[in-house]
Amino acid sequence: MEETNTEAEASTTSVASGAPVRTLAVALLGFFIITLDALVVSVALPAIGESVGGGITGLQWVMDGYTLPFAALLLLAGSLSDRMGAKTVFVAGLTLFVISSVGCAMADGIGLLIAARFVQGTGAAFMTPASLSLIGEAFPDPTKKARAIGIWAVGGAVASASGPLVGGALTMLSWRLIFLINLPVGAIAAWLLAGVPRSHCHPTSFDWKGQVTSLVALTALTYGLIEAGEQGISNTAVLASLSLALATGAVFLWLQMQGTHPMVPLGLFRSYAAAMPLAIGFSFMVAFFGMVFVASLFLQAERGLNPMDTGLAFVPVTAFSIFMPMLAARLAERYGAWMPIVLGQVSMSVGLFGLAAFAESASVPVLVAWMAPVGIGGGLAMPSATSLLLNSVPRRRAGTASGVLNTCRQVGGAVAIAAFGALLAALGTTAGATASYLNAALLMSITAVGSLSLRHVGAPDTSLAPMEL
Repeated sequence: MEETNTEAEASTTSVASGAPVRTLAVALLGFFIITLDALVVSVALPAIGESVGGGITGLQWVMDGYTLPFAALLLLAGSLSDRMGAKTVFVAGLTLFVISSVGCAMADGIGLLIAARFVQGTGAAFMTPASLSLIGEAFPDPTKKARAIGIWAVGGAVASASGPLVGGALTMLSWRLIFLINLPVGAIAAWLLAGVPRSHCHPTSFDWKGQVTSLVALTALTYGLIEAGEQGISNTAVLASLSLALATGAVFLWLQMQGTHPMVPLGLFRSYAAAMPLAIGFSFMVAFFGMVFVASLFLQAERGLNPMDTGLAFVPVTAFSIFMPMLAARLAERYGAWMPIVLGQVSMSVGLFGLAAFAESASVPVLVAWMAPVGIGGGLAMPSATSLLLNSVPRRRAGTASGVLNTCRQVGGAVAIAAFGALLAALGTTAGATASYLNAALLMSITAVGSLSLRHVGAPDTSLAPMEL
């Protein structure tokens, strides 16, 4: 065991001293294309519907076909990242992602497109925890790690800022082009990976029972919420699906408490500093991802914007998120992580309440002005919450912890698309958008209040030192 630990330390040192900048660039590019494909499709949804059909339900599955496997497989991907090495898992995920992007572009029916999106989401699931693990290996110092994660978050912020605009511009030519842009980015990432040192492998066991029950629970929940908008909440299939989700979710939690090698070691999240980022990740994705989905459909259906104009409307909203992660890192260093986390969530809540109040009557510029605080707040809160989590668990469990965090994020995104799409289908575009914004604002306000207790946590290098299990 001592020899294994020595090898782990040597490997970590090799990664950290060998190519930290190159490693960070790989992680940033991976996060860029993952975030881009989560958002670029939203602006193209009306054009996709006209081309391959499917109605509002089909379009929901185009979005959740990506986010569902992303959410369901992140925990497995985190374990694989620890077991097989972050670099190996990242390469596998990147390969799947690029190949499936070509499949999305070539799809000639809604079923084939959804199937390709499922494979694409699987690739994204493998890449995400591996990218954070690579950063943790390359930057073992907590302060440098927080700054590196801030830069990593810029990749997602740039994708968020450019995604709707790029999607709108390409959709004016062909919606299929929005998937082909992943090819050159993937090629650059593959070239950079050649210079990234091999990651160390930590022996772990697979929790197949946990993986199966979590996959069934998330799929049943998503199906039930999506179909509720089309069939009604009292529909037999909807009730059966939601009941199955509840039952298998309970079984999953029981397995994690009883298992010898659980997929989610609940002991990792005993501390408030480790547990709170999970709730923040969920509410953040409900709010931000849900807002982009609803606003994309609303602006085109109710305000008559074309895809290009819709993309332009999102530029002021998402551009702020490019600069916010670096500001968040500075605020966290000076005041503690709680400051940017709370400020960010309050900003998001204000923007969402404004959208709920003025969705029916406001002009496009006013709506854009209310969406801006959502982008600003997300760029402040989420990088700080991520750093807080990774500094609160043992380094050797970074892959698992980041997998759990991103699972919470993607579950939030999947639930937002399913639930908000159901509201749009049941209430109409305007009333459904208002209800969606209001629910997202209330949820974000709850986690903002809960985050106030993080002010007692302290500095990252003291009370946030990794706890050994």
